[in-house]
Amino acid sequence: MKIVNIKKYLSSLLIVLVTYPVFAIDVNKLSLSEGFAISIFAEGLDSPRQMVEGSNGIIFVAERGGQIIALKDTDNNGQADQKILILNDLTFSTGLSLFNGDLYFSEISKIWKIENIEDWIQSYSTSSDSPQKILVVENLPDDEWHGWKWLMHDRDGNLYFNVGAPCNICLSDNPQYASILRLKDSQIEFVAKGVRNSVGFDFHPLSNKLFFTDNGRDWLGDDSPSCELNRLDQEGQFFGYPYKHASNVLDPEFGPLNSGYTFVDPIYELGAHVAPTGIDFYDGEMFPETMKNNLFIALHGSWNRSEKVGYKIVRVDLDTSGNVIGSHNFITGWLQDDKVIGRPSAPLVLNDGSMLISDDKANVILRVTYSQ
Repeated sequence: MKIVNIKKYLSSLLIVLVTYPVFAIDVNKLSLSEGFAISIFAEGLDSPRQMVEGSNGIIFVAERGGQIIALKDTDNNGQADQKILILNDLTFSTGLSLFNGDLYFSEISKIWKIENIEDWIQSYSTSSDSPQKILVVENLPDDEWHGWKWLMHDRDGNLYFNVGAPCNICLSDNPQYASILRLKDSQIEFVAKGVRNSVGFDFHPLSNKLFFTDNGRDWLGDDSPSCELNRLDQEGQFFGYPYKHASNVLDPEFGPLNSGYTFVDPIYELGAHVAPTGIDFYDGEMFPETMKNNLFIALHGSWNRSEKVGYKIVRVDLDTSGNVIGSHNFITGWLQDDKVIGRPSAPLVLNDGSMLISDDKANVILRVTYSQ
């Protein structure tokens, strides 16, 4: 009889999980434009949020349930057949960014990194050890309300992240609340202020300006105020919260405008209560040329509106100056009459030009392709 190291064997079972498709969502109910196709890339996940692609096609996923995982499509059939557990027992691990081979991930009050993550992935089959996590940022506010992070590196390696307001509407003494921050040379700097809850931002492929969404406040009615798409033209700009919302909605508690700030209006209003989350500029080659440098936004969907709205992916067309020309539905169907069959949380453009979309209700990742 062969003697097996039981501890290492059990650990390896936790690290590598091969899943077989039992689809949690009927993709035939999702509507796309002619020429586009959608399929299941991965299923059986635990509230997937932000995703990044490694240099060798591995997809890293932050699961809000407390895990960081990696997905592999080993036979290149468009569906992940291997799931690797990198870390677990985390607190709302929703944000990811990859820079120079190091994987950065968030918890509510901390940001960590794993150096040379793909080297660890290559060696996982011969080791049961979890990778070492290194603390990058600590002592951030630990409020669960709007505490979930989105992470993004700029071209120079500076790390951007959000700190949402710890409430529906309030004014806090802690200046980190309601902002987008940047870690540069080990110092935290303010990039944008007056941002209630941004759960998605990206840099324009040409101008390199930061575009970000913001979730509007609740309990001012079904149709007010609108959630926002914003563009940062100058660092430190103030985007209104808690004094003003959308383009022209003064807050009944904190308005009129006596804050001393100069307010920046959104470049586009996305609609009230649609709850924008992840965003990504399309810089691939697969989709039609007219979609090049368009911004794709996940509208996660309303939770407190008398009639549900959102639950779709929209495509925003911009001119060369970064102004909105128009907005178009890209994928709809997560809302069937009044039934919600999924909630899109983040798009990710892959190196091959296709797009992944995480869904943290159906617990799947979808893949969108295009052929003429």
